[in-house]
Amino acid sequence: MAEKSAKPCSESRVTKTSVVLPPDANTHGTLFGGKMMAYVDEVASISAMRHARTTVVTAFIDSVEFLCPVRVGQAVTLESFVCWTGTTSLEVYVKVVAEDLMSGEKQLCLTSLLVFVALDSDGTPMRVPEIVAETDFEQALNAGGERRLRRRRKSKALMPEGEVDNFSSH
Repeated sequence: MAEKSAKPCSESRVTKTSVVLPPDANTHGTLFGGKMMAYVDEVASISAMRHARTTVVTAFIDSVEFLCPVRVGQAVTLESFVCWTGTTSLEVYVKVVAEDLMSGEKQLCLTSLLVFVALDSDGTPMRVPEIVAETDFEQALNAGGERRLRRRRKSKALMPEGEVDNFSSH
């Protein structure tokens, strides 16, 4: 595989703002969690593609922390960037801020880490450029990347073979 030069986190940064409308909400008048996750996956995948400059697939949702509800009429702003890279994988950090459009009050309502795998035109995993963390926050996220990878691998190794076959309806 050809070596690709390193890129700063800022080159993969994505920002998306949407207003929460009634069809996006549950019976509590707040944004459906699944709708929020679709937004998160969308911006994270764009960040991963910007960094790798190839197609990517979501491989793992490492963490999702729903910190507060987002109400109908509020805006949600999602920001994402690649924070760590392996050989063929990219870890993307996403934060979501809810904004009351009448008062201007903002509140952090979600943080998430997702892992993507870069694919070549044949669908084979391909090498990705290394990441250059510039800010203190980016450096802190990047410093934990290897630890999170080891945790994911350990968790995967604990999963019994044939787990799907073990579920049945009685």
